[in-house]
Amino acid sequence: MANQIRNPQFAIRSRLVECVPNFSEGRKADTVDRIARAVESVKGAVVLNRHIDFDHNRSVITFVGEPRAIVDAAIIAVATAKELIDLRNHLGVHPRIGATDVLPFVPVSGVTMDECVKLAHEAGRRIWDELSIPVYFYEHAALRPDRARLENVRGKGFEWLREEIRANPDRAPDVGEPQLHETAGAIAVGARPFLIAFNVNLLTSDLSIARSIAREVRERDGGLASLKALGFDLQSRGVVQVSMNLVDYEQTGIARAFEAVREAAVRHNVKVLSTEIVGLVPRAALDRQASYFPLLEDFHETVVIESLLASLEKNRK
Repeated sequence: MANQIRNPQFAIRSRLVECVPNFSEGRKADTVDRIARAVESVKGAVVLNRHIDFDHNRSVITFVGEPRAIVDAAIIAVATAKELIDLRNHLGVHPRIGATDVLPFVPVSGVTMDECVKLAHEAGRRIWDELSIPVYFYEHAALRPDRARLENVRGKGFEWLREEIRANPDRAPDVGEPQLHETAGAIAVGARPFLIAFNVNLLTSDLSIARSIAREVRERDGGLASLKALGFDLQSRGVVQVSMNLVDYEQTGIARAFEAVREAAVRHNVKVLSTEIVGLVPRAALDRQASYFPLLEDFHETVVIESLLASLEKNRK
C-alpha cells in the first residue's frame, strides 16, 4: 500500500498510530515545550520529533501511541495550545485557522486507515464537547467530498473564516456551532497516509518567484502528482521558500520534487540555497545520492522514523 513504512529488517509488535499536530506558534520555544510535555503526560504516548519555524510562526510535534492513548494525547495537546496560543495576536507566513491548525492521525503499524478515521472523528467530537473549538474533518476523515483537501477547509485563514463561518452556511463546521473560538479559532482533524513536508529555499528575496515556482510544480495547477506547494517569504533570512507537501512519496518523491523546483528556479535565473525536511521521513523515501541530499539543513538520522521507532521498541523491552 502506498505510503506505508516498510523496512524488512524492522517490525513493531505494537499497534501504533502517529499524530502530527501543527500549532500556530514558532517563536516561543517554551510554549512548544509545554505542549510536548502535555502529550507525554499521557501514558503510552511518546513524542518523536518537534520542529519550530520562526517565519512560519508554526511548530510541528510528532508523537506516536497505541489507539487507546493517541486520542487522549491529542486532546491534551489541543487543550494546552488553546490555553497558551491566542490567534488574535498571531502573525506568520503560513496559512492557519486555529491555535492547533491541523490534527492528522496516521496509521503506522497494525492499524488501518478506517481505524484512524474513527479516531479522528472521536477526537473531533471531544474537541468540541470539552474545548468548544469547532471542528472540520479532512482527508480520509472528511464527511463532505469538498473538504477532503485541506486547502479547501482552510480557505483564506483565520481572519477570513471568522466572518465566513457566521455568514455562509456552507462554511459551517462538521462538529460544533458556526462560530470560531475567540482565541483558538477552529481545527482541521483528519486521517491520512504518511506525508513528507519538504522545503526548498531560494537565493532571492523575490516572493513572486517562489509563488510562481510553487504553481508550476504543484498538482492542482498541472504539476506533479500528489504534490502541494506554496511560496513563502522567510524575512528573518532574506530569502524565499517553496514549501511542499508530498502526500504520496511513491508517486512523487523528494528527488523528483526537488528537481522540478530546481529546474524552474533555473528558468527564473535563481539558485537553490538549501533544502529542509520538516518532521519525520520514512527511510525508503530518502535518496542519499540525490542532488537535494547535500543541501539538507540540519539533517540527522533521528528524522528517519524507523530509527526512532526501533529505539522506542528497544526501550519497551
